[in-house]
Amino acid sequence: MPELNPDELGARLRADEDDVLVLDIRHQADYDEWHIPDSVNVDVYDELQDDPEMAGDVLEDLPEEKEIVTVCAAGVVSQTATDVLREMGYDAATLTDGMNGWSRVHRSASVQADLDGTLVQVARPGKGCLSHVLISDGEAAVFDPSHYLDEYDAILEEHDADLVGVFDTHAHADHVSGGAELAERHDVPYYLHPKDALAIDATPVEDEATIEVGNVDVDVIHTPGHSEGSVSFDLEGEALLTGDTLFHESVGRVELGVEAGIEESDVEANAATLYESLQRLLDRPDDAVVLPAHDPGSPEPPVTATLGDVKAQNADLNRDREEFIETLASDIPDHPPNFERVKRTNVGQEDVPDEELSELELGPNRCAAE
Repeated sequence: MPELNPDELGARLRADEDDVLVLDIRHQADYDEWHIPDSVNVDVYDELQDDPEMAGDVLEDLPEEKEIVTVCAAGVVSQTATDVLREMGYDAATLTDGMNGWSRVHRSASVQADLDGTLVQVARPGKGCLSHVLISDGEAAVFDPSHYLDEYDAILEEHDADLVGVFDTHAHADHVSGGAELAERHDVPYYLHPKDALAIDATPVEDEATIEVGNVDVDVIHTPGHSEGSVSFDLEGEALLTGDTLFHESVGRVELGVEAGIEESDVEANAATLYESLQRLLDRPDDAVVLPAHDPGSPEPPVTATLGDVKAQNADLNRDREEFIETLASDIPDHPPNFERVKRTNVGQEDVPDEELSELELGPNRCAAE
């Protein structure tokens, strides 16, 4: 069965090749919720399961000059689609593991920041997740890693750097953190604020603490609201790692910890807390590069914006305190898939088997308030 692995597809899409058509055969509702950018949806999922010949009638108008890459959730039903298309004379292949495989793709690029070292952004286009690796004077720190640890080890090896610490800005609700495991693999501290390290072994980070990585000072700013233990990291006033507190065009939502049953606060209180946290970040230099932990689209690294640009384009920052609280507490978007279990896993209250992690994360990123 001809297959195309997700990394190969990602490279071809990144190169903007026009000889490939990504065909998503899932139900339209599933496609509308989460899909590969520029893919085409033809909802023949039921036909492919019940009567593949009927699917052929629907698929006959696809362009013959392009390679067709079929996609479903896990790469099973899409294999039937590939069989049907090849029998019709199309050049077709199946995306290995479907959207699950696409969720595993990672890309990296350097971030321009005036630091005594190198800052690398790692993006997961299928999840909208962003993590960062700071390298300075032979030492390295990883911030908000996914659980695909080899991606980070490859960067450490490329830069010949020794990992000295792993940091999470908070206990994430959309993806399972690899922070504790990566730290254990390298026998270094795993840093997480005590308010989020409910049942997990972590080295506590406290407000206004400074941690040195090579020649770079990493200053801790406690910025709760999205999560009680949310922190941001100020890299010498040049870069702000804002986690899910501040995005380029939105802010973190405030109800996930409450609804997951791990916070005793309420949504209005969290919104008020987040407002105050944002004021602390807005006092930083306007030319500092804002580096959140997510981007709502399919991020192509580096995803960056100066704090001055974020102030100008982010409507949430232009609301007064009362309007801000009312808006965030009342306008609740759809939740990230399985957010309760993901959140409990990241605070150490639930242990998910390795073979279930990818499926648990499967779906769109929804950690922004809008």
